[in-house]
Amino acid sequence: MPELPSVTVYVEHLRRRTVDRTLQKVRIANPFVLRSVDPPISAAHGRRVQAVHRLGKRIVFTLSGDLYLVIHLMVAGRLRWHDDSAAAKIPRKVGLAGFEFDSGTLVLTEAGSKRRASVHLAAGSEGLAEHERGGLEILDADAAAFREALLRENHTLKRALADPRLFSGVGNAFSDEILHRAGLSPLQLTARMAGEQVDTLHAACVAVLTEWVDLLRAESGGNFPKKVTAFHPKMAVHGKYGQPCPACGTPVQRIVYAANESNYCPRCQTGGKLLADRALSRLLKSDWPRSVDELEDLRKPRSED
Repeated sequence: MPELPSVTVYVEHLRRRTVDRTLQKVRIANPFVLRSVDPPISAAHGRRVQAVHRLGKRIVFTLSGDLYLVIHLMVAGRLRWHDDSAAAKIPRKVGLAGFEFDSGTLVLTEAGSKRRASVHLAAGSEGLAEHERGGLEILDADAAAFREALLRENHTLKRALADPRLFSGVGNAFSDEILHRAGLSPLQLTARMAGEQVDTLHAACVAVLTEWVDLLRAESGGNFPKKVTAFHPKMAVHGKYGQPCPACGTPVQRIVYAANESNYCPRCQTGGKLLADRALSRLLKSDWPRSVDELEDLRKPRSED
């Protein structure tokens, strides 16, 4: 799922291409992508784009007439920009919608068979507020506001960082990267956080998110982003299961649950302890290695008797 850094860069490019331009028409290729009916999507036709901003992981176009076009990419939604509107065809299999501006066409696509990406047209600030999850904008907040949001509820750090009600724009990928930078376990409970750990986590959040916005901005340059992915070769641990941690060389481990997973370094984040994967640890029971040292011993070739 595109998170704060990717969505921020999308927004920056869309601002340059669409603000003070006219949204001439919205073409819906897949009816399931449009999740609102009042006002009808046709009400957006001919409206001037006054601003583009990020709302959590959503992209919002502020249109004249107090209307807001809200695009949520979810897991596999992506955007393509075509300067030549006449040549901007909506792909047959993955295309969901096309937004025709007088400066070019924005095409919304979604890979895979599940259709989770969405388009809403909201009327007024009250309509837009329905899409606000209430999470703290980490890069705009001070340490005290961060502490208050983090400690508001007792969750694991992984869950807290990825909860849009607590923090805006952070998901599965960057929660992994932030926790690795902070040297904290994804399963540590927020209620048991020491003061210096909270400060360390806040600093890691600001550093990681800022660095990745800068990195993705530099990679795209003046071109509209084409390779937006949750898995980037420069990430430290996310999507790097079994690969060496860039800080200590220990193989990155993971915990798989539901449709997500946590990636972490056992030496840098958990004091050498392997966190229990529900499926594997239940299967192996007493044979489940408790530490990275035990795991490495199991992987060593056995000498012949």
